[in-house]
Amino acid sequence: MTEAIKEKASLSEFEKLLNESYDYNFKIADLVKGTVIKFERNSVLIDIGSKTEAILYFRELSNVPFDKPEDIVTIGEKREFYILREEDDEGQITLSLKRVSLAKSWTQLNEYRSSDETITAKIVSLVKGGVIVEVLGLRGFVPASQLRTGMPHDGLIGQEIPVKILETDPKRNKLILSQRQALAQRRQEIIAQVMSELKVQQVVEGEVVRLADFGAFIDINGVDGLLPISEISWQRVKHPSDVLRLGQSVKVKVLKIDTELNRISLSLKRMEENPWVKIEGQFTEGQIIKGKVNKITNFGAFIDIFPGVEALLPAAEMSNEPVNPYEKLTLGEEITVLIKRFTPQEHRIGLSIKDLSKKIKESTSSKNQESAQDNENNQENI
Repeated sequence: MTEAIKEKASLSEFEKLLNESYDYNFKIADLVKGTVIKFERNSVLIDIGSKTEAILYFRELSNVPFDKPEDIVTIGEKREFYILREEDDEGQITLSLKRVSLAKSWTQLNEYRSSDETITAKIVSLVKGGVIVEVLGLRGFVPASQLRTGMPHDGLIGQEIPVKILETDPKRNKLILSQRQALAQRRQEIIAQVMSELKVQQVVEGEVVRLADFGAFIDINGVDGLLPISEISWQRVKHPSDVLRLGQSVKVKVLKIDTELNRISLSLKRMEENPWVKIEGQFTEGQIIKGKVNKITNFGAFIDIFPGVEALLPAAEMSNEPVNPYEKLTLGEEITVLIKRFTPQEHRIGLSIKDLSKKIKESTSSKNQESAQDNENNQENI
């Protein structure tokens, strides 16, 4: 082996040993201790034990305005710094002093996540697909699927909600949280107590927390009860959102308590008197009334004849000739109909238009006969 080769091998070994002497693994968002060693034109050099001095730009010194960098740090001072960027091509690391508190927040959040702890977050804005929250000075995201309501709404802004941490990524400034997971844990803790305090037919007050095609979920002291769409109103309801809104406070009646499945069934319509009971004695078969077209189908139309009461007008009862209900009637239109069948106990009322003229003729004929009889009687009296 020549002297040149030996010297090259020796230098290579020296560089290897030198590199190994720097025992560090700095990553973005880590906190490191360092010493202020020099002020430059727009930055400060910090010794953190790396190959080269780390750089701390003046803009990363403080969130508070300052006149000169010496107001914030001094030569020889030892401080804790936040790694803003990892090594560049020259092996220099970029630091931040003003983000130290944020780094501590990330550390705290990671601890909360590891221990599966529930924390409190404040909703600050609505965004597509969820809400933005503030927690420990950081901004996080709660997807709509992880919200109790299932969708964001204006009433949530400013609310403080319990959340579980799903994901933390300081490098990408990513914080994903879940309200539903936090509430699921809380629900298991309080459900037995809440259900033991409830009784069937009891009136309770709750908050609308979720809307679905089949009904609404009402928060009763921390436990969700189901309000089926059929129990929202005595009138036909196409979707719960036609009557209820998220965050709304409502009084409901407890219909059923299933302690085995931990389910509570509620009713809103039963807070009012059954309109089918009210109409008994107010309508009779053969009576001519007015009603408003509420819904049109292929087989007929549903007509509002009393608050909370709909009657069916079959297509076959609209005319003596075959008709298309959509062409015959208009939603919201007021029409005159004949009550052909009246069975309020079964919640059924059948209407007819085609028999209307016949009924009117019979009524007119009856009146004419009565009038003629009255005239005849008057003549006899004379």
